Amino acid sequence: MIKFCEQIWKAKEYDYRAAYGFIPEIHAYLHEDEINRDCMIVVPGGGYCMCVPHEGELPAEVFYEQGMNVFVLTYTTDITMSVPLKKQPLNDISRAVRFVRNKAAQYKIEGTKLFVCGFSAGAHVCGSLAVHYDDVADMDPEYASVSNRPDGVILSYPVITTGEYTHEFSVWTLLGKDASKEELDYFSLEKNVKDDTPSCFLWQTQTDELVPVKNSYLFAEALKEHDIPYAHYVFPIGFHGLSIANDRFFSDFSGGEYTMKQVLLAVDAIKAGKGIDVSKQRQDELKIQFADGFKSEPPEGFVFDDSLIKDVGMWPELARLWMAKVERKQE
Repeated sequence: MIKFCEQIWKAKEYDYRAAYGFIPEIHAYLHEDEINRDCMIVVPGGGYCMCVPHEGELPAEVFYEQGMNVFVLTYTTDITMSVPLKKQPLNDISRAVRFVRNKAAQYKIEGTKLFVCGFSAGAHVCGSLAVHYDDVADMDPEYASVSNRPDGVILSYPVITTGEYTHEFSVWTLLGKDASKEELDYFSLEKNVKDDTPSCFLWQTQTDELVPVKNSYLFAEALKEHDIPYAHYVFPIGFHGLSIANDRFFSDFSGGEYTMKQVLLAVDAIKAGKGIDVSKQRQDELKIQFADGFKSEPPEGFVFDDSLIKDVGMWPELARLWMAKVERKQE
């Protein structure tokens, strides 16, 4: 396996105010051969506050084992919940798709299908690209003419709506607590599906305690109304954050800690008294939460249940079968 990391923005292009020196990156998991393979960009969740490790490396390894060349995107987040992200994560994933496609020959994905797969808030990032890709221009001539439309989108226990069934903390971090109706409507993805939205694969559990399962139903219904091909699976039992739900998920949460880079930079700045617009309460919370640095922990609500491996754990294989049927959009 070939692994490496690349920044997707040049320093002068990236100006998110609370980045604390971070620039979004892609982390590669590529095959050591000359075969052009389908490509997957994995987008971890974390409530727009962080990119959690178990939603990066674990799915990346599974898609790699399916024969794909894979990248994990660490997009802009804000653990301080102080500087609304607005369209920056959407801009990040748009640039990531263009960046990868621009190096298709180097990454051995030329002439193949490109998918994005997001989890929770990361699924909101992917869904935002699915419905708004044609809104996102790229000012860099190197990427301006490269398509940012993925061939297919996988949305895992997704944040979709900003309405009644929303995950309010994700929306607050993304847009702030005083977002306009126009902003809320723009990022309520079920309201923005279009006739050229890419094919989608959605999955969630009925008992998801953080993001109501209604989110995936709302998006599936919107896809149906626009005749967009989609697959939609709802598993009867399982907690939020199940990621891959395989043996490694239930036994070992180490690996992929690179996704926490921006969080740790922000926390270091706060400890040094250099936080940007961070309330005293939030400073104190973060100093306690990260008093001993970062420790990988299971998702909130984690309960070992090996029956989930045989149930929810089937979704990557179902997704593989779906991806085989997705047609590549010719550029």
